[in-house]
Amino acid sequence: MIIIEKEQVRSLLTPEKCIAAMKDAFMDLEQGRYAMPLRSIHIMPNTAKFGFMPAYVGDFYGAKVISAYAPNMGTEYPSHIGYVILYESEHSTVAALVEAGTITEIRTGCASAVATDLLARRDAHTLALVGAGAQARSHLAAIRLVRDITAITVYDLNRTAAEKFAAEAERLYGIPVTVAENAAECVAEADIICTLCPAKEPYLTRDMVKPGAHINAVGTFTPATREVASDLVAAGRLYSDFTESTRKESGEYLVPLQEGLIGENHILGSVGELLLGKAEGRVCEEDITIFDALGLAVEDVASAKLVYLEAVKQA
Repeated sequence: MIIIEKEQVRSLLTPEKCIAAMKDAFMDLEQGRYAMPLRSIHIMPNTAKFGFMPAYVGDFYGAKVISAYAPNMGTEYPSHIGYVILYESEHSTVAALVEAGTITEIRTGCASAVATDLLARRDAHTLALVGAGAQARSHLAAIRLVRDITAITVYDLNRTAAEKFAAEAERLYGIPVTVAENAAECVAEADIICTLCPAKEPYLTRDMVKPGAHINAVGTFTPATREVASDLVAAGRLYSDFTESTRKESGEYLVPLQEGLIGENHILGSVGELLLGKAEGRVCEEDITIFDALGLAVEDVASAKLVYLEAVKQA
């Protein structure tokens, strides 16, 4: 068994390689080659969300064991802390213990990039990031690979964090970044919107989003939490990372369903079904498309597999 910490994960799990791995994972899950029991998430007394996320990805299987602790956001401590335990399938021995926070950061942006490539308009050039933490960095790094991003707006409750992100992004990519005063200003002219906050109440409403926009709703992953309001979900074309999970775990879907604003068939397909040609994506240029990303165990275990194999290759 080898232990792979975050610095090595970051060097091995490049956005280019991870995007390709996410495409394969989405398709293999839909085709039944990969298996994924529903994850278990428990709220600890200190408010941490403690999760166990198992998946089988053919020649390997394993689970991400992770704590998501919102109070760490904006501090020196990461908001997601844990490891992926990776087993090889032939003899069920432990192959690796892979740092999970960096995997979560990178694979989430890459999953959104896959959805963005499938659903955003081909002429989408402006990117809005609501949240200026690690996920803003990973989403920019990945989405710029699937669309020619020429302008970025960012908003964060912590303006210092937003300004730090803006300076870093301009230095790394040479793309102008505007720090917005609020979420509405941030998304008003955006072709691609990424909501990246662990919100308890929705803040992105229909009147804030222009026709033709694509939204990656990323920051929440429980039945009672959401970032996108019911009126926007009802007006948009909604897609999942895995529909079975969305029907059971997504506040973006469950709340407007309970309110009677959408029906059970409002989820038009998963990213895997889009990749396989089993679901229809954007129909016209004015459509608002929404990718509701809960985050999947197959994404984590497939990423850990990739990191492990790259590490062995370089050893």
